[in-house]
Amino acid sequence: MRLNTIKPALGASKDRKRIGRGTGSGHGKTATKGHKGQKARSGGSIKAGFEGGQMLMQRRLPKRGFNPLNRIEYAQINVGRLNVFEANSVVDVETLLNCGLIGGVKSGVKVLATGELTKPLTVKAHKFSAAAKEKIVAAGGTVEDIQP
Repeated sequence: MRLNTIKPALGASKDRKRIGRGTGSGHGKTATKGHKGQKARSGGSIKAGFEGGQMLMQRRLPKRGFNPLNRIEYAQINVGRLNVFEANSVVDVETLLNCGLIGGVKSGVKVLATGELTKPLTVKAHKFSAAAKEKIVAAGGTVEDIQP
C-alpha cells in the first residue's frame, strides 16, 4: 500500500457541483441563480439586515441600557465567611486577598450580612451594610471604614 493509492470509501466523498458548464449538465445557462436581479449579478450580495431600502429593524427599535463610565463595583464578602480568621485579628483588604476570600478588588470591598460571626474581629473595608455592622459589633468586634 502506498499513500498515492489511498482513496476514500465509496459514498464517503461527493463531487462538487460544477455550475455554468452547459445545458447538458443541468446547471448551465443561469448557473442556478435564477433570472436577472441583484442576486444573479457578479458581486451582487445584500448586506445582512438590508430590507430593500426600508428603515432597518435595528434602527426602528429604541436603544436601551446604559453602562456608566464612573460605576463603582465592590468585591463582596459575607460576614459568615470571616470566621476563618483568629479571634481579635485585623481583617483588611490584603488579608482577604491573601486568603482567597475575594477574587480581586475593583473599586473596593463591601461587607454584607449573610451568615453569623462568632469571633470578635477588627474589619477594615470600604463599605458595610447596616446589618453587617450590627453583626460585627454584636460579636465584640470593631468596624473601620477605608476611604476609597
